[in-house]
Amino acid sequence: MTAPCIITVAITGSLPTKADNPAVPITIAEQVESTQEAFEAGATLAHCHVRKDDGTPTSDPERFARLMEGLRKHCPGMIVQLSTGGRSGAGRERGGMLPLKPDMASLATGSVNFPTRVYDNSPDLVGWLAEDMLTYDAKPEVEAFDLSMIFKAVEMASADQIRGPLHVQFVMGVKNAMPVDRSTFEFYVSTLKRLAPDATWTGAGIGKDQITLNHWSLELGGHCRTGLEDNVRLDRRTLAPSNAALVQRVVDLCEQYDRRPASVAEARSLLSLPAAA
Repeated sequence: MTAPCIITVAITGSLPTKADNPAVPITIAEQVESTQEAFEAGATLAHCHVRKDDGTPTSDPERFARLMEGLRKHCPGMIVQLSTGGRSGAGRERGGMLPLKPDMASLATGSVNFPTRVYDNSPDLVGWLAEDMLTYDAKPEVEAFDLSMIFKAVEMASADQIRGPLHVQFVMGVKNAMPVDRSTFEFYVSTLKRLAPDATWTGAGIGKDQITLNHWSLELGGHCRTGLEDNVRLDRRTLAPSNAALVQRVVDLCEQYDRRPASVAEARSLLSLPAAA
């Protein structure tokens, strides 16, 4: 049988605007509709930020609650992963939505340079976010922007600070962070397998290299992330028409690598999450 691939759709993020692409969903209603379309196309995990109606990023727990309610209703069983990233808040404010008990939450295990700033994840903040994820039974997706973050995640899992088995996302292509490099990517994968043999992983490429990481991840047995958060263009000339179109692109790629989109039940089992209620 072909191996299932969990397709993550990162629906909005905090940077693309309607000026970048009119398809970028901003309001809660737009995000729910866009995610439902992506879910029906084959995505089984939604990586979620929220914004104010004017597009400004926020970590407002009430907005996260409304988004989760909509996704539970219109995307039954879909894995909901809330972002604790730094663009939408500062310090512990970034984990203010964790009491909502999402299936998963993102967790960067170290600091890294971004295009115009430092993405600051101090050891104290990382430890606090991880502790709250344990408290509220939200499985972390470790966002690894460089090699040290993989080692830190393994260390935290060994100390029972992170709920296992580990799930790691290798992020490549952010300006000033790790570039898209095949040898480095293969080293990431082999290092994670050596340190945490039961771990699962996803490849995430930014901008034009989103599709590059889709190809590499499918080839090497991992899972895929796509969506308008990471790439508002399908190529240099054509705007991506929707999150669903980017998900469909991954679905179409699967066959080339003897893969297929994971079902909701398969995705939850692969990530050691409870079955959908």
